[in-house]
Amino acid sequence: MSEGAKVPLRRFESGPDGYRWEGVERRAYKHDGAALFRDVTRQTLFSREDLAGELRYFEVAPEGYSTLERHQHVHAVLILRGRGAALVGEHTFAVAPFDLVTVPPVTWHQFHAGADDPLGFLCMVNAARDRPELPDEAELERLRASSALAAFLR
Repeated sequence: MSEGAKVPLRRFESGPDGYRWEGVERRAYKHDGAALFRDVTRQTLFSREDLAGELRYFEVAPEGYSTLERHQHVHAVLILRGRGAALVGEHTFAVAPFDLVTVPPVTWHQFHAGADDPLGFLCMVNAARDRPELPDEAELERLRASSALAAFLR
Protein backbone atom coordinates (compact mmCIF):
# COMPACT_ATOMS: atom_id res chain seq x y z
CA MET A 1 0.00 0.00 0.00
CA SER A 2 1.37 3.43 -0.90
CA GLU A 3 2.06 6.17 1.63
CA GLY A 4 -0.88 8.27 0.44
CA ALA A 5 -3.25 5.34 1.05
CA LYS A 6 -1.89 4.52 4.54
CA VAL A 7 -2.55 7.90 6.11
CA PRO A 8 -5.83 9.53 5.02
CA LEU A 9 -5.14 12.79 6.91
CA ARG A 10 -1.93 14.74 7.47
CA ARG A 11 -2.38 17.64 9.86
CA PHE A 12 -0.64 20.90 9.03
CA GLU A 13 1.60 22.53 11.62
CA SER A 14 3.11 26.00 11.32
CA GLY A 15 5.82 27.07 13.69
CA PRO A 16 9.05 29.01 13.99
CA ASP A 17 10.88 26.37 11.94
CA GLY A 18 8.47 26.63 9.00
CA TYR A 19 5.53 24.79 7.54
CA ARG A 20 5.31 21.11 8.50
CA TRP A 21 2.89 18.22 8.14
CA GLU A 22 2.41 15.71 10.93
CA GLY A 23 4.36 12.50 10.33
CA VAL A 24 6.23 13.86 7.28
CA GLU A 25 10.01 14.01 7.40
CA ARG A 26 11.68 17.24 6.36
CA ARG A 27 14.58 16.33 4.11
CA ALA A 28 17.45 17.96 2.35
CA TYR A 29 16.40 19.37 -1.01
CA LYS A 30 19.07 17.43 -2.92
CA HIS A 31 22.09 15.28 -2.32
CA ASP A 32 23.81 16.10 -5.59
CA GLY A 33 26.83 18.31 -4.96
CA ALA A 34 26.87 19.49 -8.59
CA ALA A 35 23.44 21.14 -8.32
CA LEU A 36 23.75 24.69 -7.01
CA PHE A 37 21.03 25.76 -4.58
CA ARG A 38 20.80 27.56 -1.26
CA ASP A 39 18.72 26.87 1.88
CA VAL A 40 15.96 24.60 0.54
CA THR A 41 14.10 21.72 2.25
CA ARG A 42 11.47 19.31 0.94
CA GLN A 43 8.66 17.19 2.33
CA THR A 44 6.85 14.50 0.34
CA LEU A 45 3.20 14.86 1.34
CA PHE A 46 1.60 12.39 -1.06
CA SER A 47 2.87 9.67 -3.36
CA ARG A 48 0.73 7.04 -5.06
CA GLU A 49 1.97 4.66 -7.72
CA ASP A 50 -1.57 4.14 -9.06
CA LEU A 51 -1.85 7.89 -9.72
CA ALA A 52 1.76 8.14 -10.92
CA GLY A 53 2.07 11.47 -9.11
CA GLU A 54 3.77 12.98 -6.11
CA LEU A 55 2.90 16.11 -4.13
CA ARG A 56 5.83 17.73 -2.38
CA TYR A 57 6.28 20.87 -0.30
CA PHE A 58 9.48 22.88 -0.72
CA GLU A 59 10.57 25.70 1.53
CA VAL A 60 13.26 28.13 0.44
CA ALA A 61 14.76 30.24 3.25
CA PRO A 62 14.97 34.04 2.79
CA GLU A 63 17.37 34.84 -0.06
CA GLY A 64 17.68 31.12 -0.88
CA TYR A 65 17.03 29.53 -4.26
CA SER A 66 16.35 26.20 -5.90
CA THR A 67 18.53 24.66 -8.57
CA LEU A 68 18.45 26.03 -12.11
CA GLU A 69 17.45 22.88 -14.00
CA ARG A 70 15.13 21.28 -16.53
CA HIS A 71 13.46 17.88 -16.92
CA GLN A 72 11.33 15.85 -19.30
CA HIS A 73 8.35 16.06 -16.90
CA VAL A 74 5.92 18.90 -16.19
CA HIS A 75 5.70 20.69 -12.83
CA ALA A 76 2.66 22.36 -11.31
CA VAL A 77 3.84 24.70 -8.53
CA LEU A 78 1.41 26.41 -6.14
CA ILE A 79 2.95 29.14 -3.98
CA LEU A 80 1.67 28.86 -0.38
CA ARG A 81 3.85 31.22 1.60
CA GLY A 82 6.12 34.21 1.12
CA ARG A 83 7.07 36.18 -1.94
CA GLY A 84 9.84 35.64 -4.40
CA ALA A 85 10.56 35.14 -8.05
CA ALA A 86 10.45 32.33 -10.57
CA LEU A 87 12.30 31.77 -13.78
CA VAL A 88 10.43 29.66 -16.35
CA GLY A 89 12.10 29.38 -19.73
CA GLU A 90 13.14 32.85 -20.85
CA HIS A 91 10.83 34.72 -18.44
CA THR A 92 10.98 35.77 -14.80
CA PHE A 93 7.95 36.49 -12.65
CA ALA A 94 7.29 37.83 -9.17
CA VAL A 95 5.37 35.15 -7.21
CA ALA A 96 3.12 35.39 -4.16
CA PRO A 97 0.75 33.12 -2.23
CA PHE A 98 -1.76 31.20 -4.35
CA ASP A 99 0.00 31.90 -7.64
CA LEU A 100 0.15 28.77 -9.82
CA VAL A 101 3.30 28.34 -11.89
CA THR A 102 3.32 25.72 -14.65
CA VAL A 103 6.71 24.52 -15.86
CA PRO A 104 6.54 22.79 -19.27
CA PRO A 105 8.84 19.86 -20.09
CA VAL A 106 12.47 20.61 -20.96
CA THR A 107 12.20 24.18 -19.66
CA TRP A 108 14.78 25.88 -17.45
CA HIS A 109 13.27 26.85 -14.11
CA GLN A 110 14.36 28.16 -10.72
CA PHE A 111 12.66 29.67 -7.66
CA HIS A 112 14.11 32.43 -5.45
CA ALA A 113 12.81 33.49 -2.03
CA GLY A 114 12.61 37.18 -1.21
CA ALA A 115 14.84 38.79 1.42
CA ASP A 116 12.37 38.80 4.31
CA ASP A 117 10.34 35.58 4.35
CA PRO A 118 10.65 31.96 3.30
CA LEU A 119 9.09 30.98 -0.01
CA GLY A 120 7.01 27.82 0.40
CA PHE A 121 5.33 25.96 -2.42
CA LEU A 122 3.57 22.74 -3.29
CA CYS A 123 4.92 20.93 -6.34
CA MET A 124 3.06 18.19 -8.22
CA VAL A 125 5.26 15.99 -10.41
CA ASN A 126 5.41 12.50 -11.85
CA ALA A 127 6.26 9.91 -9.19
CA ALA A 128 8.84 8.40 -11.58
CA ARG A 129 10.92 11.29 -12.84
CA ASP A 130 13.97 11.73 -15.01
CA ARG A 131 17.10 13.18 -13.46
CA PRO A 132 17.38 16.97 -13.69
CA GLU A 133 19.60 18.42 -16.36
CA LEU A 134 21.88 21.26 -15.23
CA PRO A 135 23.03 24.01 -17.60
CA ASP A 136 26.59 23.86 -18.89
CA GLU A 137 28.73 26.99 -19.18
CA ALA A 138 27.62 27.67 -22.76
CA GLU A 139 23.94 27.48 -21.78
CA LEU A 140 24.51 29.74 -18.75
CA GLU A 141 26.25 32.25 -21.01
CA ARG A 142 23.30 32.12 -23.43
CA LEU A 143 20.80 32.69 -20.60
CA ARG A 144 22.86 35.54 -19.14
CA ALA A 145 22.87 37.29 -22.52
CA SER A 146 19.37 38.49 -21.57
CA SER A 147 19.71 41.35 -19.06
CA ALA A 148 16.49 40.27 -17.29
CA LEU A 149 17.75 36.69 -16.88
CA ALA A 150 21.26 37.82 -15.93
CA ALA A 151 19.81 39.86 -13.06
CA PHE A 152 17.83 36.83 -11.87
CA LEU A 153 20.57 34.16 -12.10
CA ARG A 154 23.01 33.93 -9.23
